[in-house]
Amino acid sequence: MTVSSGVRPFQLAALPNLSRSTVDRDEMLRQDADRLAAQWANASVVLVDRLGRTAVRAGGSSLALRPATEFGSEPPDDAVLLGEQDGVVYWAILAAQHTDGGDADADPAEVARRVWEAPPDTDKESWSDLRATGALLDDTSAGLFTTAVALLNWHRRARYCARCGAEVSRVLAGWATRCSGCGREEYPRTDPAVICLVHDDVGVNGEYVLLARQPIWPEGRYSVLAGFVEAGESLESCVVREIREEVGADVYDVRYLGSQPWPFPRSLMLGFAARASRSGDLVPSDDEIAEAHWVPRADVREAMRAGGRSEKLGLPGGSSIARLMLEAWADAEP
Repeated sequence: MTVSSGVRPFQLAALPNLSRSTVDRDEMLRQDADRLAAQWANASVVLVDRLGRTAVRAGGSSLALRPATEFGSEPPDDAVLLGEQDGVVYWAILAAQHTDGGDADADPAEVARRVWEAPPDTDKESWSDLRATGALLDDTSAGLFTTAVALLNWHRRARYCARCGAEVSRVLAGWATRCSGCGREEYPRTDPAVICLVHDDVGVNGEYVLLARQPIWPEGRYSVLAGFVEAGESLESCVVREIREEVGADVYDVRYLGSQPWPFPRSLMLGFAARASRSGDLVPSDDEIAEAHWVPRADVREAMRAGGRSEKLGLPGGSSIARLMLEAWADAEP
C-alpha cells in the first residue's frame, strides 16, 4: 500500500440531507395532552398521502403546511406529533382517499382529510415524495417530512399487538401504541442498515471506488453497497459480511462516516468507508447484484459535473447518503 504524505481520509462535507432537522423533539410535550390541545389552534400539519408524498411550495424549498384547525378543534386520534419550534407545534396526518363529500352526516374533520391520493399540482404547490424533494428542502422542512413519513409508515404497519394480536391505539401523541388486549406498549421501530463506500488501497483515499447495480435498477445506474444488520452483529462486522456476500470482496480499515434516516419504510443508514484490493475478482451475488465494477475517480467526477449522470455512469439521487459519500470521495485526494 502506498501512502500519500499529508493526505487525510475523506469525510462527509455536510450532514446528509435527510438528517437535517430543527424542531425540538420534546418527550415531555408528547405526554402533555392539555398543552397540545391548547396549542392546536396555532399548530401546523404535514399532510402525507398514501404514496408518501406531501405538498411542497413552488420553488421546492419548503413544505406547504396546513393549518391544524382544518382538521378539527383538537388533535384527531390519528395525528402524530413531530415537534415544536418557535412556539409552533407541528403534526402529521395521513390523507384519506378522495370521496365526493356528499355525506351530510360525516365528521367535519374527516371531510377535511378527504383529498386526492394524487392531488393535482398548482402554480403554488406540487406533491412530491421524500426521495425526489428531500435534497431541495430547507432544514426544517426536511426534518418534518422525514419524521412524518417514518412515523406514519410505522403506524400503518403496527396496527396489531405483537404479543396477543389485539388492536392497538396510539398514545403519547403518536410516539407509542398501547394494546387493547394486554396493555403492552410498543415504540417506533428503526432497522439499522450499513452502507459502505469501498475504495482501493492506493494511497489514503484510493483511486477507484467499488460500485454496483441492483437488478431492478436501470442500466448504467450504480451506487455503493448496503445491507441490514443481523441480530447479534456489530456494525463493522456487518460491513465486512455484506461486502463479501454481495460482491466477493474482502474489506478492511472500516471507519464510520455518518448516518441518515431512510424511512422506506423504517431504516437508519449508517455510513462507512473501507478499503479493499482490486487484485481479486468481483463475484456479484446472483439474487442482489446485477453487476459490480471498480470505477475510477475521474468517471465519478464527470458524473458529478453532469448533475449525477454522465454517458458512463448514473449516481444515486441527492436525498441519499450514498450521493454525499461519493461526492466526498470524489473531491478527496488519493
